[in-house]
Amino acid sequence: MTEKVAVFDTTLRDGEQAAGTRLGSREKLMVARQLRLLNVDIIEAGYPSSSPEDFEAVQLIAREIEGPAICALSRAVPVDIEACGKALAKARRPRIHTGIGSSDIHILGKFRDERYGRNLEEKKVKILQMAVDAVKLARQFVEDVEFYAEDAGRSDPAYLVEMLEAVIGAGATVVNIPDTTGYTMPEQYGGLIRMIRERVPNIDRATISVHCHDDLGLAVANSLAGVLNGARQVEGTINGIGERAGNASLEEIVMAIRTRRDYFHVHTDINACELYRTSRLVSEALGIVVPPNKAVVGSNAFSHSSGIHVDGFLKERETYEIMRPEDVGITESRVVLTARTGRAGLRDRLTKLGFTVSQEELDQAYQRFLTVADKKQEVFDEDLLAILRDELHPLPEIYQLEYLHFYSGTSAIPTATVRLRVREETREGAGIGDGPVDATYKAISQVTRTSAKLARYEIRSVTGGTEAMGEVTVQLEQDGRKVVGRGASTDVIEASAKAYIDGLNKLAAFSGAGSGPTSVTL
Repeated sequence: MTEKVAVFDTTLRDGEQAAGTRLGSREKLMVARQLRLLNVDIIEAGYPSSSPEDFEAVQLIAREIEGPAICALSRAVPVDIEACGKALAKARRPRIHTGIGSSDIHILGKFRDERYGRNLEEKKVKILQMAVDAVKLARQFVEDVEFYAEDAGRSDPAYLVEMLEAVIGAGATVVNIPDTTGYTMPEQYGGLIRMIRERVPNIDRATISVHCHDDLGLAVANSLAGVLNGARQVEGTINGIGERAGNASLEEIVMAIRTRRDYFHVHTDINACELYRTSRLVSEALGIVVPPNKAVVGSNAFSHSSGIHVDGFLKERETYEIMRPEDVGITESRVVLTARTGRAGLRDRLTKLGFTVSQEELDQAYQRFLTVADKKQEVFDEDLLAILRDELHPLPEIYQLEYLHFYSGTSAIPTATVRLRVREETREGAGIGDGPVDATYKAISQVTRTSAKLARYEIRSVTGGTEAMGEVTVQLEQDGRKVVGRGASTDVIEASAKAYIDGLNKLAAFSGAGSGPTSVTL
């Protein structure tokens, strides 16, 4: 059996302090519910004394969320601690997180007033007493008290040891060792945690927690160094959001511990399959986009593009993947077709689309593929269909527009009539809609008897003037397939009809390919 590392999520408190973000009470509750599904051990819901809205948010989460401990932050001042106690009154497992600056830089910078002492030594005595008093007051409201020694990474080791021993003696159950400014190096920070375990006499009565910031990009590395040296609680945020460059990314810490259990010899109780969903929810709630190259949850985290990588991945997944995408809630790995993708990647994608090609046909298609790939960031399935159609075997157009008439006006019901050639048969139909385009699409759907969903519609002018050529682009979805249809005409309604029919023909081609492997012969 391995030891458990508790996961302390501070997305709703430290994460929400990221510049330009703000969550209301209901939004915080929505995120908290997802964090419960993720099975985090502690949710730091907010800082109650900072504003009435934050007080309300902590109170709401404390009342509604069952399972994780609900934590509220305070400074080492009575008014803050009392606000935490009131906000957490209905929590099943309440925790107050209180603390104070411990480094000389923080003490001299934040406590300049002479009421804290006339010099550094006098101020240190005062700060130490404030820390003890804060923990004792917090214990009057809750049994579970966490103490943070702010800027511990730059603190005088002897003073830090003295402070931690005193607050544990006062009743702190968790001692948080923040690298507040992201200043320390992993070996340094790991050594700090080891020193605390060795030199704080009563450390066995408290859990050591790590809370690291990412100013130098080392928050996750420092947190893991802390775990290696005995910390048994990790703090961080989803997607690594937070003050300045952010906090340690919880999904990265969790998956590092899980993937390298042989190295860390510890575990978490996180439901990792909820990581991707949680990441996207937080991203949408705070309006902070997840970078595509973000570890674990980025859109490229399980994507392969280089020919050597694609070939190796297709032969044996573990050659280039140390985690399975489904382990974090992503459906599957993705081969991204680009100019760097080799023939193996192209053949694999064609096979998945239902096409079997000879080596000669693959070589011919690959040359056209490279031409297309040089002009685009990514080659999509519809591009491959076009390559097959143009280079190997023309794919028949199932639907051809023969006639279109529409009627619309400010006092008329928009109506459209169409005549289509469907294979060898001519069909006619009519439809009414919210406008001439909608009416036309309903008429086409009636004639083709398809159930494709229109996901996107765009129109742009190709040329200038009142007789400008208009190009319409539509995205259609059916049975999990997405295609883009295009049409151009000086009449935007006709262009719209052409684009819709182009998309339907592509969906029909997919449908034919999906029925089984299709031999493509020249």
